[in-house]
Amino acid sequence: MGEQEPAAPERESGPWDADEPHPNTDRIDLGGLRLPHNPDFDVRLASVGDQHVGVVVIYQDSTLQLQALAAPRSSGLWDEVKTKIRTQAKDLEEREGPFGSELVGEIKAEGGPRPARYLGIDGPRWFLLGVISGQGAFDEAISAAFVEFMQDVVVVRGDEPMAREEPIPLRRPNDQTAETEEQRPGLNPFKRGPEISEIR
Repeated sequence: MGEQEPAAPERESGPWDADEPHPNTDRIDLGGLRLPHNPDFDVRLASVGDQHVGVVVIYQDSTLQLQALAAPRSSGLWDEVKTKIRTQAKDLEEREGPFGSELVGEIKAEGGPRPARYLGIDGPRWFLLGVISGQGAFDEAISAAFVEFMQDVVVVRGDEPMAREEPIPLRRPNDQTAETEEQRPGLNPFKRGPEISEIR
């Protein structure tokens, strides 16, 4: 019997849920998130203590922070998260963007105010928050590159019970057991893989 063809995606773009049909492209596997390969982007894991809680993607002089959180089955988190963000950063305005409602403006940062753009996507039992900061918050060319990156992210929620807004766990790409490494066909040990550093 031949292998079954993967089902065609039902939407034009993601972020994708791991269980829905999505384009089968080469991605960086970080456990809870699978990120598209883009040689122009520098991808780093953000950690609190020993736990990897998010990803920072650096492009030119701008950054995209990505964090996937567990969400209730019944409702999304974005409306609630938006309200929390606006109580902390009052100089943000709400507008429509590629993923629906988003927040744009300036936030207080070390060295003075910094442009920021908050994008939230409610998925099945997960919520993905993207924060573009720096020039990319207003520069259409840079922000378009970040949006395209987010549209090809795959969120792997898993079946484990998780608390509301608990970060979906991430891991470094090489933190896989030796057994799974041996089982992967066609793995070239001499080929350089994605280089992921950490931010604490």
